[in-house]
Amino acid sequence: MNYLFTSESVSEGHPDKVADQISDALLDEFLAYDPQSKVACETLVTTGQVVLAGEVKSRAYIDLHEVARRVINRSGYTRSEYKSDGDSCGVFSAIHEQSADINRGVERSESMNQGAGDQGMMFGYACNETDNYMPLALDLSHLLLRELAMIRREKNEMPYLRPDAKSQVTVEYDEQHRPVRIHTIVISTQHDEFIAPTGHTPEAQAKADKEMLDRIADDVRRILLPRVIAQLPKRVQALFDDRLLLHVNPTGKFVIGGPHGDTGLTGRKIIVDSYGGKGAHGGGAFSGKDPSKVDRSAAYAARHMAKNMVAAGIADEVLIQVSYAIGVAQPISLFVDTNHTSHVAMSDAEIAGKIGEIFDLRPKAIEERLKLRNPIYEETAAYGHMGRQPRTVHKTFTSRYEKPVEVDVELFTWEKLDYVDTLKKAFSL
Repeated sequence: MNYLFTSESVSEGHPDKVADQISDALLDEFLAYDPQSKVACETLVTTGQVVLAGEVKSRAYIDLHEVARRVINRSGYTRSEYKSDGDSCGVFSAIHEQSADINRGVERSESMNQGAGDQGMMFGYACNETDNYMPLALDLSHLLLRELAMIRREKNEMPYLRPDAKSQVTVEYDEQHRPVRIHTIVISTQHDEFIAPTGHTPEAQAKADKEMLDRIADDVRRILLPRVIAQLPKRVQALFDDRLLLHVNPTGKFVIGGPHGDTGLTGRKIIVDSYGGKGAHGGGAFSGKDPSKVDRSAAYAARHMAKNMVAAGIADEVLIQVSYAIGVAQPISLFVDTNHTSHVAMSDAEIAGKIGEIFDLRPKAIEERLKLRNPIYEETAAYGHMGRQPRTVHKTFTSRYEKPVEVDVELFTWEKLDYVDTLKKAFSL
Protein backbone atom coordinates (compact mmCIF):
# COMPACT_ATOMS: atom_id res chain seq x y z
CA MET A 1 0.00 0.00 0.00
CA ASN A 2 1.26 3.44 -0.89
CA TYR A 3 2.03 5.93 1.88
CA LEU A 4 2.51 9.68 2.29
CA PHE A 5 5.43 11.64 3.74
CA THR A 6 5.56 15.39 4.36
CA SER A 7 8.32 17.95 4.91
CA GLU A 8 8.19 21.72 5.34
CA SER A 9 10.42 24.73 4.83
CA VAL A 10 10.30 28.39 5.83
CA SER A 11 11.51 31.50 4.01
CA GLU A 12 14.40 33.78 4.89
CA GLY A 13 11.75 36.22 6.17
CA HIS A 14 10.25 33.77 8.65
CA PRO A 15 11.02 35.16 12.13
CA ASP A 16 12.87 32.02 13.26
CA LYS A 17 15.03 32.21 10.16
CA VAL A 18 15.69 35.92 10.66
CA ALA A 19 17.01 34.97 14.10
CA ASP A 20 19.15 32.16 12.62
CA GLN A 21 20.60 34.49 9.99
CA ILE A 22 21.51 37.14 12.55
CA SER A 23 23.24 34.55 14.74
CA ASP A 24 25.25 33.17 11.82
CA ALA A 25 26.08 36.64 10.50
CA LEU A 26 27.52 37.51 13.92
CA LEU A 27 29.51 34.26 13.90
CA ASP A 28 30.95 35.10 10.47
CA GLU A 29 32.02 38.54 11.67
CA PHE A 30 33.89 37.07 14.61
CA LEU A 31 35.56 34.39 12.46
CA ALA A 32 36.54 36.92 9.79
CA TYR A 33 38.49 39.01 12.28
CA ASP A 34 39.61 36.19 14.58
CA PRO A 35 39.39 32.66 13.11
CA GLN A 36 39.95 31.13 16.56
CA SER A 37 36.82 32.74 17.97
CA LYS A 38 34.55 30.60 20.12
CA VAL A 39 30.94 31.66 19.61
CA ALA A 40 27.55 30.50 20.82
CA CYS A 41 25.13 33.26 19.85
CA GLU A 42 21.34 33.25 20.20
CA THR A 43 18.88 35.77 18.80
CA LEU A 44 15.27 36.69 19.57
CA VAL A 45 13.26 38.89 17.23
CA THR A 46 9.85 40.38 17.95
CA THR A 47 7.91 43.56 17.24
CA GLY A 48 10.47 46.34 16.87
CA GLN A 49 13.06 44.53 18.97
CA VAL A 50 16.07 42.25 18.60
CA VAL A 51 17.72 40.57 21.58
CA LEU A 52 21.22 39.10 21.22
CA ALA A 53 22.53 36.71 23.86
CA GLY A 54 25.25 34.12 24.19
CA GLU A 55 28.88 33.47 24.99
CA VAL A 56 31.93 34.55 23.00
CA LYS A 57 35.71 34.17 23.35
CA SER A 58 37.41 36.33 20.72
CA ARG A 59 40.06 38.98 20.11
CA ALA A 60 37.70 40.74 17.68
CA TYR A 61 35.33 43.58 18.53
CA ILE A 62 32.17 43.44 16.44
CA ASP A 63 29.46 46.03 15.86
CA LEU A 64 26.66 43.65 16.82
CA HIS A 65 23.89 46.15 16.25
CA GLU A 66 25.00 46.97 12.71
CA VAL A 67 25.19 43.30 11.74
CA ALA A 68 21.70 42.59 13.08
CA ARG A 69 20.19 45.54 11.21
CA ARG A 70 21.89 44.52 7.95
CA VAL A 71 20.44 41.02 8.15
CA ILE A 72 16.94 42.25 8.93
CA ASN A 73 17.00 44.63 5.97
CA ARG A 74 18.40 41.97 3.66
CA SER A 75 15.62 39.59 4.72
CA GLY A 76 13.11 42.07 3.33
CA TYR A 77 12.00 44.00 6.41
CA THR A 78 12.66 47.47 5.06
CA ARG A 79 9.28 49.17 5.61
CA SER A 80 7.98 50.67 8.84
CA GLU A 81 4.58 49.07 8.33
CA TYR A 82 6.20 45.69 8.93
CA LYS A 83 6.84 46.92 12.52
CA SER A 84 10.22 45.21 12.47
CA ASP A 85 12.32 47.05 9.91
CA GLY A 86 16.07 46.96 10.24
CA ASP A 87 16.62 50.72 10.37
CA SER A 88 14.35 51.51 13.30
CA CYS A 89 14.12 48.38 15.47
CA GLY A 90 15.81 48.30 18.86
CA VAL A 91 18.79 45.97 19.33
CA PHE A 92 19.70 44.78 22.81
CA SER A 93 22.91 42.80 23.41
CA ALA A 94 23.51 40.48 26.35
CA ILE A 95 26.49 38.63 24.87
CA HIS A 96 29.21 37.84 27.40
CA GLU A 97 32.48 35.93 27.77
CA GLN A 98 32.53 32.19 27.20
CA SER A 99 32.61 30.04 30.31
CA ALA A 100 36.17 29.09 31.33
CA ASP A 101 34.81 25.72 32.47
CA ILE A 102 33.70 24.95 28.91
CA ASN A 103 36.82 26.37 27.28
CA ARG A 104 39.17 24.22 29.35
CA GLY A 105 37.61 21.11 27.80
CA VAL A 106 38.00 22.38 24.24
CA GLU A 107 41.40 24.01 23.81
CA ARG A 108 44.53 21.86 24.00
CA SER A 109 48.25 22.51 23.45
CA GLU A 110 48.10 19.87 20.70
CA SER A 111 45.35 21.06 18.37
CA MET A 112 44.30 17.59 17.20
CA ASN A 113 43.52 16.70 20.80
CA GLN A 114 40.93 19.50 20.92
CA GLY A 115 37.96 18.19 22.87
CA ALA A 116 34.34 18.26 21.73
CA GLY A 117 32.60 21.48 22.73
CA ASP A 118 29.65 19.55 24.15
CA GLN A 119 28.26 16.10 24.61
CA GLY A 120 25.51 14.75 22.39
CA MET A 121 24.67 12.76 19.31
CA MET A 122 24.61 14.08 15.76
CA PHE A 123 23.11 12.60 12.62
CA GLY A 124 23.84 12.68 8.92
CA TYR A 125 21.56 11.36 6.21
CA ALA A 126 21.54 10.86 2.45
CA CYS A 127 19.37 9.03 -0.07
CA ASN A 128 19.20 8.74 -3.85
CA GLU A 129 15.76 10.35 -4.31
CA THR A 130 17.28 13.54 -5.72
CA ASP A 131 20.42 14.64 -7.54
CA ASN A 132 21.71 16.27 -4.34
CA TYR A 133 20.99 13.13 -2.28
CA MET A 134 18.31 14.83 -0.19
CA PRO A 135 14.75 13.72 0.61
CA LEU A 136 12.44 14.86 -2.16
CA ALA A 137 9.74 16.49 -0.03
CA LEU A 138 12.23 18.74 1.75
CA ASP A 139 14.14 19.56 -1.42
CA LEU A 140 10.93 20.73 -3.12
CA SER A 141 9.86 22.69 -0.04
CA HIS A 142 13.13 24.64 -0.08
CA LEU A 143 12.97 25.22 -3.83
CA LEU A 144 9.42 26.59 -3.68
CA LEU A 145 10.42 29.23 -1.15
CA ARG A 146 13.70 30.15 -2.81
CA GLU A 147 11.80 30.81 -6.01
CA LEU A 148 9.05 32.70 -4.17
CA ALA A 149 11.72 34.95 -2.64
CA MET A 150 13.15 35.52 -6.12
CA ILE A 151 9.72 36.55 -7.38
CA ARG A 152 9.34 38.89 -4.39
CA ARG A 153 12.64 40.62 -5.15
CA GLU A 154 11.73 41.00 -8.81
CA LYS A 155 8.66 43.06 -7.73
CA ASN A 156 6.99 42.28 -11.02
CA GLU A 157 4.63 39.31 -11.26
CA MET A 158 3.60 39.15 -7.58
CA PRO A 159 4.36 42.67 -6.28
CA TYR A 160 2.25 42.24 -3.14
CA LEU A 161 4.54 39.62 -1.56
CA ARG A 162 6.01 40.22 1.89
CA PRO A 163 9.03 38.37 3.34
CA ASP A 164 7.43 35.78 5.65
CA ALA A 165 6.43 32.47 4.06
CA LYS A 166 6.15 28.72 4.69
CA SER A 167 5.86 25.73 2.39
CA GLN A 168 4.93 22.10 2.84
CA VAL A 169 5.18 19.23 0.36
CA THR A 170 3.64 15.78 0.68
CA VAL A 171 5.05 13.00 -1.51
CA GLU A 172 3.30 9.71 -2.21
CA TYR A 173 5.57 6.65 -2.11
CA ASP A 174 5.01 3.06 -3.22
CA GLU A 175 5.81 0.00 -1.10
CA GLN A 176 9.38 -0.02 -2.44
CA HIS A 177 9.81 3.52 -1.02
CA ARG A 178 9.95 5.10 -4.47
CA PRO A 179 8.26 8.48 -5.09
CA VAL A 180 5.10 8.03 -7.14
CA ARG A 181 3.69 11.56 -7.30
CA ILE A 182 3.53 14.91 -5.55
CA HIS A 183 0.37 14.60 -3.49
CA THR A 184 -0.07 18.00 -1.77
CA ILE A 185 1.63 21.40 -1.69
CA VAL A 186 0.91 24.05 0.93
CA ILE A 187 2.07 27.65 0.45
CA SER A 188 1.46 30.30 3.09
CA THR A 189 2.88 33.66 2.09
CA GLN A 190 2.66 37.02 3.77
CA HIS A 191 1.25 39.75 1.54
CA ASP A 192 0.24 43.39 1.36
CA GLU A 193 -3.40 44.25 1.86
CA PHE A 194 -3.57 45.09 -1.83
CA ILE A 195 -7.36 45.10 -2.21
CA ALA A 196 -9.21 47.53 0.05
CA PRO A 197 -12.79 46.81 1.18
CA THR A 198 -15.49 48.94 -0.41
CA GLY A 199 -17.06 49.65 2.97
CA HIS A 200 -16.59 49.30 6.70
CA THR A 201 -18.76 46.23 7.14
CA PRO A 202 -17.52 42.70 7.90
CA GLU A 203 -19.07 41.60 4.62
CA ALA A 204 -17.05 44.14 2.63
CA GLN A 205 -13.84 43.05 4.39
CA ALA A 206 -14.60 39.37 3.76
CA LYS A 207 -15.17 40.10 0.06
CA ALA A 208 -11.85 41.96 -0.21
CA ASP A 209 -10.04 39.16 1.63
CA LYS A 210 -11.48 36.56 -0.74
CA GLU A 211 -10.45 38.57 -3.80
CA MET A 212 -6.90 38.80 -2.45
CA LEU A 213 -6.79 35.09 -1.69
CA ASP A 214 -8.09 34.18 -5.14
CA ARG A 215 -5.41 36.34 -6.78
CA ILE A 216 -2.60 34.88 -4.66
CA ALA A 217 -3.76 31.27 -5.18
CA ASP A 218 -4.01 31.82 -8.93
CA ASP A 219 -0.55 33.42 -9.06
CA VAL A 220 0.99 30.55 -7.08
CA ARG A 221 -0.50 28.01 -9.49
CA ARG A 222 0.17 30.05 -12.65
CA ILE A 223 3.55 31.67 -11.84
CA LEU A 224 5.33 29.97 -8.93
CA LEU A 225 4.68 26.30 -9.69
CA PRO A 226 5.71 26.45 -13.39
CA ARG A 227 8.94 28.28 -12.49
CA VAL A 228 9.78 25.64 -9.90
CA ILE A 229 8.84 22.65 -12.05
CA ALA A 230 10.96 23.99 -14.93
CA GLN A 231 14.07 23.69 -12.70
CA LEU A 232 13.48 20.04 -11.86
CA PRO A 233 14.86 16.93 -13.58
CA LYS A 234 12.36 15.25 -15.92
CA ARG A 235 11.89 12.29 -13.56
CA VAL A 236 10.70 14.69 -10.85
CA GLN A 237 8.62 16.78 -13.26
CA ALA A 238 6.76 13.58 -14.10
CA LEU A 239 5.59 13.34 -10.47
CA PHE A 240 3.34 16.40 -10.88
CA ASP A 241 -0.13 15.53 -12.19
CA ASP A 242 -3.64 17.01 -12.28
CA ARG A 243 -4.49 15.34 -8.95
CA LEU A 244 -2.11 17.66 -7.08
CA LEU A 245 -3.77 19.26 -4.06
CA LEU A 246 -2.72 22.89 -3.60
CA HIS A 247 -3.50 24.89 -0.46
CA VAL A 248 -2.60 28.60 -0.53
CA ASN A 249 -2.92 30.73 2.62
CA PRO A 250 -5.40 28.33 4.23
CA THR A 251 -6.40 30.86 6.91
CA GLY A 252 -7.61 33.14 4.11
CA LYS A 253 -5.38 36.11 4.92
CA PHE A 254 -1.71 36.61 5.88
CA VAL A 255 -0.91 40.34 6.17
CA ILE A 256 0.47 40.38 9.72
CA GLY A 257 3.66 38.34 9.75
CA GLY A 258 7.39 38.34 10.38
CA PRO A 259 8.65 39.21 13.88
CA HIS A 260 5.52 41.30 14.47
CA GLY A 261 3.23 38.33 13.90
CA ASP A 262 5.35 35.65 15.54
CA THR A 263 8.41 35.94 17.77
CA GLY A 264 11.48 34.33 16.20
CA LEU A 265 14.22 32.38 17.99
CA THR A 266 17.54 30.90 16.88
CA GLY A 267 17.47 27.13 16.52
CA ARG A 268 13.72 26.62 16.29
CA LYS A 269 13.76 25.16 12.76
CA ILE A 270 16.27 22.33 13.13
CA ILE A 271 14.25 19.86 11.05
CA VAL A 272 13.98 22.40 8.24
CA ASP A 273 17.74 22.90 8.57
CA SER A 274 18.52 19.18 8.22
CA TYR A 275 16.40 16.45 6.58
CA GLY A 276 12.75 17.39 6.92
CA GLY A 277 12.10 14.53 9.32
CA LYS A 278 13.18 11.87 6.82
CA GLY A 279 16.49 11.43 8.64
CA ALA A 280 17.03 11.65 12.40
CA HIS A 281 18.17 14.75 14.29
CA GLY A 282 20.14 14.86 17.53
CA GLY A 283 18.33 17.95 18.78
CA GLY A 284 21.15 20.47 18.73
CA ALA A 285 20.73 23.59 16.61
CA PHE A 286 23.38 24.72 14.11
CA SER A 287 23.16 28.49 13.72
CA GLY A 288 25.25 30.81 15.87
CA LYS A 289 27.77 28.13 16.86
CA ASP A 290 31.42 27.96 15.87
CA PRO A 291 32.76 24.58 14.65
CA SER A 292 34.16 23.58 18.05
CA LYS A 293 30.51 22.87 18.87
CA VAL A 294 30.12 19.34 17.51
CA ASP A 295 26.36 19.58 17.24
CA ARG A 296 27.18 21.68 14.19
CA SER A 297 30.52 20.42 12.87
CA ALA A 298 29.87 16.72 13.49
CA ALA A 299 26.42 17.01 11.88
CA TYR A 300 28.13 18.42 8.79
CA ALA A 301 30.73 15.64 8.91
CA ALA A 302 28.02 12.98 9.20
CA ARG A 303 26.19 14.43 6.19
CA HIS A 304 29.47 14.48 4.23
CA MET A 305 30.04 10.81 5.04
CA ALA A 306 26.47 9.72 4.26
CA LYS A 307 26.32 11.61 0.95
CA ASN A 308 29.62 10.20 -0.28
CA MET A 309 28.57 6.69 0.78
CA VAL A 310 25.33 6.85 -1.23
CA ALA A 311 27.11 8.44 -4.21
CA ALA A 312 29.72 5.65 -4.08
CA GLY A 313 26.98 3.02 -4.29
CA ILE A 314 27.44 1.52 -0.82
CA ALA A 315 23.70 1.90 -0.18
CA ASP A 316 20.66 3.72 -1.54
CA GLU A 317 20.00 5.30 1.87
CA VAL A 318 22.37 5.95 4.76
CA LEU A 319 21.76 7.29 8.26
CA ILE A 320 24.83 7.97 10.41
CA GLN A 321 24.95 8.74 14.12
CA VAL A 322 28.10 9.97 15.86
CA SER A 323 28.28 10.86 19.55
CA TYR A 324 30.72 12.75 21.78
CA ALA A 325 31.57 13.55 25.38
CA ILE A 326 32.47 17.14 26.20
CA GLY A 327 36.22 17.66 26.32
CA VAL A 328 36.98 14.31 24.63
CA ALA A 329 38.38 14.32 21.08
CA GLN A 330 37.51 10.84 19.87
CA PRO A 331 33.81 10.13 19.32
CA ILE A 332 32.09 7.82 21.78
CA SER A 333 30.23 5.91 19.09
CA LEU A 334 29.69 5.67 15.34
CA PHE A 335 26.49 4.02 14.07
CA VAL A 336 25.42 3.31 10.47
CA ASP A 337 21.94 2.29 9.27
CA THR A 338 21.44 1.53 5.57
CA ASN A 339 17.76 0.60 6.05
CA HIS A 340 18.26 -2.68 4.16
CA THR A 341 19.45 -0.85 1.02
CA SER A 342 23.12 -1.85 1.23
CA HIS A 343 24.93 -3.05 -1.91
CA VAL A 344 27.96 -4.53 -0.11
CA ALA A 345 28.33 -7.91 1.59
CA MET A 346 28.82 -6.39 5.02
CA SER A 347 26.64 -5.74 8.04
CA ASP A 348 25.87 -2.14 8.96
CA ALA A 349 28.17 -2.55 11.98
CA GLU A 350 31.01 -3.67 9.71
CA ILE A 351 30.34 -0.72 7.41
CA ALA A 352 30.52 1.61 10.42
CA GLY A 353 33.87 0.11 11.42
CA LYS A 354 35.37 0.70 7.99
CA ILE A 355 33.92 4.20 7.73
CA GLY A 356 35.48 5.06 11.08
CA GLU A 357 38.88 4.12 9.66
CA ILE A 358 38.45 6.37 6.61
CA PHE A 359 37.06 9.52 8.25
CA ASP A 360 38.80 11.16 11.19
CA LEU A 361 35.98 12.37 13.42
CA ARG A 362 37.99 14.30 16.00
CA PRO A 363 36.59 17.87 16.14
CA LYS A 364 39.80 19.53 14.94
CA ALA A 365 40.16 17.04 12.08
CA ILE A 366 36.60 17.81 11.00
CA GLU A 367 37.31 21.54 11.13
CA GLU A 368 40.35 21.15 8.90
CA ARG A 369 38.85 18.63 6.45
CA LEU A 370 35.72 20.71 5.86
CA LYS A 371 37.43 24.12 6.24
CA LEU A 372 34.96 25.14 8.93
CA ARG A 373 36.99 27.82 10.72
CA ASN A 374 36.08 30.38 8.07
CA PRO A 375 33.23 32.90 7.75
CA ILE A 376 30.95 30.55 5.78
CA TYR A 377 27.84 30.34 7.88
CA GLU A 378 25.44 33.16 7.02
CA GLU A 379 24.62 31.39 3.74
CA THR A 380 23.59 28.25 5.62
CA ALA A 381 20.96 29.92 7.77
CA ALA A 382 18.04 29.86 5.31
CA TYR A 383 16.75 27.10 3.00
CA GLY A 384 18.63 24.28 4.68
CA HIS A 385 22.21 23.50 5.67
CA MET A 386 22.25 20.28 3.62
CA GLY A 387 21.79 19.61 -0.07
CA ARG A 388 23.28 22.95 -1.11
CA GLN A 389 25.73 23.58 -3.94
CA PRO A 390 29.40 23.81 -2.90
CA ARG A 391 31.04 26.95 -4.29
CA THR A 392 33.79 29.46 -3.65
CA VAL A 393 32.85 33.10 -2.98
CA HIS A 394 34.71 36.30 -2.23
CA LYS A 395 33.66 38.09 0.94
CA THR A 396 34.51 41.51 2.27
CA PHE A 397 34.03 42.43 5.92
CA THR A 398 34.18 46.04 7.02
CA SER A 399 34.18 47.45 10.53
CA ARG A 400 34.60 50.84 12.15
CA TYR A 401 36.87 49.12 14.68
CA GLU A 402 39.01 46.88 12.44
CA LYS A 403 40.70 47.03 9.05
CA PRO A 404 38.63 45.55 6.18
CA VAL A 405 39.03 41.81 5.66
CA GLU A 406 38.76 40.22 2.22
CA VAL A 407 38.73 36.47 1.94
CA ASP A 408 37.86 33.70 -0.53
CA VAL A 409 35.95 30.93 1.22
CA GLU A 410 34.41 27.61 0.20
CA LEU A 411 30.74 27.26 1.08
CA PHE A 412 29.01 23.97 1.88
CA THR A 413 32.18 21.88 1.82
CA TRP A 414 30.30 19.02 3.49
CA GLU A 415 28.33 18.64 0.25
CA LYS A 416 31.42 17.84 -1.85
CA LEU A 417 31.67 14.36 -3.36
CA ASP A 418 35.39 14.18 -2.75
CA TYR A 419 35.50 10.78 -1.01
CA VAL A 420 33.58 8.75 -3.58
CA ASP A 421 36.68 7.18 -5.16
CA THR A 422 38.20 6.46 -1.75
CA LEU A 423 35.01 4.73 -0.62
CA LYS A 424 34.64 2.74 -3.83
CA LYS A 425 38.16 1.44 -3.41
CA ALA A 426 37.69 0.63 0.27
CA PHE A 427 34.45 -1.28 -0.40
CA SER A 428 35.61 -2.85 -3.70
CA LEU A 429 32.86 -1.15 -5.73
